[in-house]
Amino acid sequence: MAEFPIAIPWPHHHFDSTVMTNAKLNYVVDFLMGISFCITALSGLVIFLFLPRGARQGGFQEFFGITKGTWTTMHNWMGILLILFVLIHLILHWRWIFSMTKAIFKGKK
Repeated sequence: MAEFPIAIPWPHHHFDSTVMTNAKLNYVVDFLMGISFCITALSGLVIFLFLPRGARQGGFQEFFGITKGTWTTMHNWMGILLILFVLIHLILHWRWIFSMTKAIFKGKK
C-alpha cells in the first residue's frame, strides 16, 4: 500500500462538541417529529376515509385488523407527541426565529 506523499492536516480541534451535540439533538427531535407527523396524518386519513362516523358498527369498525378505537387512540397520542416535538423544535431554534423575525421587521421600516 502506497503512502500519500503529502500530509494533510485535519483540524480536529476546530469541531466544537456542543455544536455536534446540538446538531444530534436537533436531528433526533426533527426525526421523531417527522415520524409522529406521518403516523398522525396516516391515522387521520384512515379514520376520515375508511372509518366513518355514525356507521352502524360504531367503535368496532376495523381497518387492516385495527379497530376504530385503536386508530383514534393512536391518532390522539401521536398528535400529542407531535405537539411536544414541535415545541421542543421551536425552543431549540428560538434564537434563530427571534433574529430572523427582528431582521425581517427591521427591514420593512
